[in-house]
Amino acid sequence: MDHFHVAIIMDGNGRWAQGRGLPRVAGHRAGATAVRRVVEAAPNLGIKTLTLYAFSEDNWSRPAREVTALMKLLGRYLVDETGRCIKNGVRLEAIGRRDRLPAPLVTLLEQAERKTARCRRLHLRLALDYSSRRTILDTALRLGNSVTEETFSEALGPDVDLLIRTSGEQRLSDFLLWECAYAEMVFTPRMWPTFTGEDLAQAVDEFHRRDRRFGRVACEDDARRTA
Repeated sequence: MDHFHVAIIMDGNGRWAQGRGLPRVAGHRAGATAVRRVVEAAPNLGIKTLTLYAFSEDNWSRPAREVTALMKLLGRYLVDETGRCIKNGVRLEAIGRRDRLPAPLVTLLEQAERKTARCRRLHLRLALDYSSRRTILDTALRLGNSVTEETFSEALGPDVDLLIRTSGEQRLSDFLLWECAYAEMVFTPRMWPTFTGEDLAQAVDEFHRRDRRFGRVACEDDARRTA
């Protein structure tokens, strides 16, 4: 596969922390460590694009203290990881709205995108203040009468091959709805802070075992020839 795109809904940080008697922000810190593990493992599994659901539009409804801590944690991640991304050939890009993010975080995002722009080993996309419905609507309005399926798909980004969601939940939660039209899905009960490169490898192995027909069926003659 020339372009293998994996998207992950990183779920369970808060529940993981609360189950250990820790504040929810401790779960988000542990989740940031899991991000590093997964980013380091992804290229060796043939993954070319990795999209991580870091902060949804709906997450603004969380307690202000938790949102503030998340914004600071994202900024710290960018400070700590940009150099590592350059060293490992990881291009970093943010998708979603930026006008509601803290100005210092936007500055760090723009710096990280600029510094990693030439990296080609892995394209890491962080979905921040992201809503797939809003993105679809905004894209349709922007393209106007010139919209086609091809131009629409090009504007949104690459189709997802494999979607992973942690913590046992089994829904898309307004994440890459168009791009996941033919995605294979793997739902794991493992909480995101405990997710490892080996867990990612197992999900990729399961993906490769599946028969992706995209609505087609093999004719009987083909079946007999391969029997």
